[in-house]
Amino acid sequence: MNKLTTAYPTWPARVGGSFRDPRGYVYRHGDRIFRTVTNAGKEQFDFVRRSGLFDLLMRDERLLPFDLIERALLPDGFDEAAPYVLEVPKLTFVSFPYEWPFPALKAAALLHLDIQLTALDHGVTLSDASAYNIQFIGAAPTFIDHLSFQRYEQGEMWAGHRQFCEQFLIPLLLRSLFGISHNAWYRGSLDGISVVEFSRLLTWRHYLKKDLLTHVLLQSLLQRSTESTLRGQDLDKTTVREGNLPVQAYRKLLTGLRRWINSLEPLQTSKSTWQDYAKENSYQADELGKKVAFVRDFAAQHRPRQLWDFGCNVGAFSKAALEGGAEYVVGFDLDQGALDECYAQARASQMPIQSVVMDMANVSPDQGWMGVEREGLGARRSADALVALAVVHHLAISRNIPFGELLDWLIDLAPCGVIEFVPKTDPMVQKLLALRADIFEDYTWDFFTDRIARRARIDRVLQVGQHGRTLVSYIRHGYEGIRREHSL
Repeated sequence: MNKLTTAYPTWPARVGGSFRDPRGYVYRHGDRIFRTVTNAGKEQFDFVRRSGLFDLLMRDERLLPFDLIERALLPDGFDEAAPYVLEVPKLTFVSFPYEWPFPALKAAALLHLDIQLTALDHGVTLSDASAYNIQFIGAAPTFIDHLSFQRYEQGEMWAGHRQFCEQFLIPLLLRSLFGISHNAWYRGSLDGISVVEFSRLLTWRHYLKKDLLTHVLLQSLLQRSTESTLRGQDLDKTTVREGNLPVQAYRKLLTGLRRWINSLEPLQTSKSTWQDYAKENSYQADELGKKVAFVRDFAAQHRPRQLWDFGCNVGAFSKAALEGGAEYVVGFDLDQGALDECYAQARASQMPIQSVVMDMANVSPDQGWMGVEREGLGARRSADALVALAVVHHLAISRNIPFGELLDWLIDLAPCGVIEFVPKTDPMVQKLLALRADIFEDYTWDFFTDRIARRARIDRVLQVGQHGRTLVSYIRHGYEGIRREHSL
């Protein structure tokens, strides 16, 4: 990155989730992101910087790059106590561990352990093991917290061991051992899944597995024992650095844990509902080809910087959008098997597709301290365009979402997009209505087009199947175009 050459007249506001670490805070100013290093963090930051670890990790694209901003370029009166101010790139889309599919969480866990092992080679360790310190650029995880690094002290215990287990390992084990997705539990408990709670799910057979014994069962016993011992005692007599763990044993602990996590795979209790949808659907191959071409042409027309693909499945339309000229795609789906495959394909092909687990009838809300620590989907809206194919009929009919409100919401999210209308004559909708009364009077083509026309201009219409499936592209009223809007 290039250093800033101009000063800002006003200083940006602090990011809502940046308050827990007194060593530094994160600020947002338009499309620029800054991080301060306070006096509390200066000594450790200087040590790690001199060690060469930052340069190595940034060169390997495992750590978000940063530039130091010269004090003369800062606004008058800005936090004179902060020795350093860093500028870091703005992430295209911020997601959280409770929104990651299994392989993404696994990749993030492996990255964290790899960084720990590399850090030890430089006399450095990580002060914590928060999964929130990792974000995704496409399908590639990257570490974002430059202040989590500190000097390694000989014999030091792994202070973040239990946090790593609760925020990485146990969520992975939940699906690997029991076939249960971690997302809902994790979203309801932002600090991860407690080792004590998870251990209650285990049976005597699990006690025979060394890795589970070391990283879960003993952690649970230690936590219970510590809580019991500390009741009524002086907490000043206890420190996380107590113990004597030689660096060789520390490294062995990390490598063993890495080997175990790398071997974990989801337990396939049954085939995913939509994993094979692209192969086994209610329309023919030529109809799928028409939809792919429509999305590709739409992306070529608008060339969005960021496109949201709702119901992305394994990513066929996400790829079509990229081929047409979209720069980055965020794919949302609730089906774990389909999204796992979408992530795997994006990672293998290095495509800028970010896979996010999301129930569109129950999107991630604002959470954490004062509701600003972890922003909900609405606060993170950043799409230039969206694609919602084979989605609205499921939400309107299966989930009873008011059809008009659903269309309004989609148009609010992005100024242009493609929405598919699937009529009641379609075999899929017939299945949805087979065991329930048809109370959906508004679910008609006329209502669909009239509701869109209130907020947007219908740009193109294409019927893609014999049962009446139809794609509609829209451009919101008053919108002049993505490239012109973003031009300097």
